[in-house]
Amino acid sequence: MRNQNITEFVFLGLWDNKQIELLFFFLFLLCYMAVLMGNSTILLTIACSHLIQQPMYYFLCHLSLMDLCYTSTVIPRLIRDLAAVRKNISYNNCMTQLFTAHLLAAVEIFILVSMAFDRYVAIVKPLHYMVIMNRQRCNMLIIMAWVVGFWHSIALLLIILNLPFCGPNQIDHYLCDVKPLLKLVCKDIHVVNILMIANSGMVVVVVFLVLVASYILILYNLRTPSSAGRRKALSTCSSHVMVVVLFFVPCIYIYVLPAGSENKDKEVSVFYTVIAPMLNPLIYTLRNMEMKIAMRKVWSQMAYLKLKQLR
Repeated sequence: MRNQNITEFVFLGLWDNKQIELLFFFLFLLCYMAVLMGNSTILLTIACSHLIQQPMYYFLCHLSLMDLCYTSTVIPRLIRDLAAVRKNISYNNCMTQLFTAHLLAAVEIFILVSMAFDRYVAIVKPLHYMVIMNRQRCNMLIIMAWVVGFWHSIALLLIILNLPFCGPNQIDHYLCDVKPLLKLVCKDIHVVNILMIANSGMVVVVVFLVLVASYILILYNLRTPSSAGRRKALSTCSSHVMVVVLFFVPCIYIYVLPAGSENKDKEVSVFYTVIAPMLNPLIYTLRNMEMKIAMRKVWSQMAYLKLKQLR
């Protein structure tokens, strides 16, 4: 079991310069507000409209919920630490953040897989789409995402809990993640590095390759001169591809390389902890006419009900 000498960790953060940290305090605060507003808007729009009946938007609703939850496990503490003199976190809170962040990120990854599967069926097997992507199967895919995410994160947590931390207790990062924690372990971590890469790195690579292959097949089936429906399908798939690239490429960079490597982990991780969740609502709404129409209807109805209550 773990060495009892370490009761808390201290984050070194993103920068050493306090002026830069204060500048990014306001920047990340704005980013977090954008994440909350954008994903909440998508969540409410889909949940309060007919779009919730469509599998693609059903998955998008869950994706927005994951973005809200995931960023809320990381960004508030990052913002607080940017303004704090000492960026400390207790051992138990660190382990909680590690487990929660990996759980939610894994669920989000498999929701993206479900969305790719949905688009593949809609384009390659359109006549069987409603039979294959019925609500029962959609619910099963969401449940599977949570089950796989739980086993992934609990496996990582059990590995970390059984490692001895003898000091120093400074984490060269802004969140509790596997790689920066492994650098503080006072024993040989060669085997643990292999387990970490197998658990996180190779899984992310395999899932990314599966997603790329699915979108290549979709593009292959859209190769004929396109009708309006095919143009809509191509636009939807291009939005999905942008989200996948924003999320997976930084993850692959971080989790494929072993702990101890001289790389830019904490800087690159900003892309999938802050930037991707902030841009996802823009990507899915600006390129989607159905979402725009639904948003106008839902928010105009809400404004009308509010006005009626005031009268």
